[in-house]
Amino acid sequence: MKNLRIPLLLLLVFSIISLSACSSLSNKKGEPVGNFTYTDENGKSFGMKDLKGKVWVANFIFTSCTTICPQLTYQMSELQKKAKKEGLKDVHFVSFSVDPEVDTPKRMKDYASHFQPDFSTWHLLTGYAQKDIEKLALDKFKELVKKPENDTQVVHGTSFYLINKKGEIIKDYSGGKNFKPEEIIKDLKALD
Repeated sequence: MKNLRIPLLLLLVFSIISLSACSSLSNKKGEPVGNFTYTDENGKSFGMKDLKGKVWVANFIFTSCTTICPQLTYQMSELQKKAKKEGLKDVHFVSFSVDPEVDTPKRMKDYASHFQPDFSTWHLLTGYAQKDIEKLALDKFKELVKKPENDTQVVHGTSFYLINKKGEIIKDYSGGKNFKPEEIIKDLKALD
């Protein structure tokens, strides 16, 4: 019976992630992100006050991820480049670390540097407790984030989130193999 617990637990976690990745946009539409102030890749304070009146795209990553995060980070980089090419200069991009105890500002900056970011509009955030990012992700983005004990890998979804100038989450998009940047760019243009 004890040998069955681990596969059942993994099945439960996978099911929750799958359901959160396929969740309806209606449960996010208009959800205000709320006020936050964290630490960016330069070790400076950054939060909602800095994003006030701006359209932004958010995702969740961590630097020691051995699976999807490099792809999600590459996709955010490509999205930033496409937005610039389309003349969307005031759109910002925010990547929240889901492993803040490991992801220092320097580590976040070094990690992102491999993807040729423009740090003037892409902000990699850390500097909070694990329980805080788990709560923010679940309460505001309806995304499960969980760091199992004695494990270096963090369970999290692969979505990208569009936030309007009022600070409300208005849409989410699949990351990974189902990523469609042209859809996000179209929606960014409508909000700019």
